[in-house]
Amino acid sequence: MLRARKKVRIVTERMVLRLPQHGDYRNWANLRSESVEFLTPWEPVWASDHLTRKSFTNRVYWAQRSVNAGNAVPVFMVRRDDDALLGAITLDNIRRGPSQAGTLGYWVGKRFARQGYMREAIGALVHYAFTTLDLSRVEAACLPENEASRGVLEKSGFKYEGVAQSYLQIGGRWRNHVLYANLRADRRGKTDAG
Repeated sequence: MLRARKKVRIVTERMVLRLPQHGDYRNWANLRSESVEFLTPWEPVWASDHLTRKSFTNRVYWAQRSVNAGNAVPVFMVRRDDDALLGAITLDNIRRGPSQAGTLGYWVGKRFARQGYMREAIGALVHYAFTTLDLSRVEAACLPENEASRGVLEKSGFKYEGVAQSYLQIGGRWRNHVLYANLRADRRGKTDAG
């Protein structure tokens, strides 16, 4: 029995957030390639086949399976004016039951950084998480020295919650991360980031 394909399409002022498609490969590979020095300090080590068509095809299939299963919403950020691929944002590790939470991850191509795209995408995906997916909590983590990521999270309503020791392998070694969260019914005041 075939399972119905769920569609995700979130429209913002300047972008459409949608699932990756096979036809996105060239734009994705080019954007990742030209942004390699900009991205790799903040990401896990890229596999040797990271930029291959086969790896991208697996990513497309994983995205659709994840949405169908309800455990992730991995979307590309596509500019409405010219269909330029700007980056990607994923709500992953969606937990149901008493938790009703998910974890946010994102990247933007170097030439599109610091233009407000990521803040716009985070706002739209968090709204989608709270209203469409009925989540109560969206979490995010970044390296303590990643001022740009910390800033966009704070400007997007996320509050600092602490430090997770050895949270992820970045650049081939276990790194501490600062933790942030955005709550659907947030009654917390401003928190000071450490």
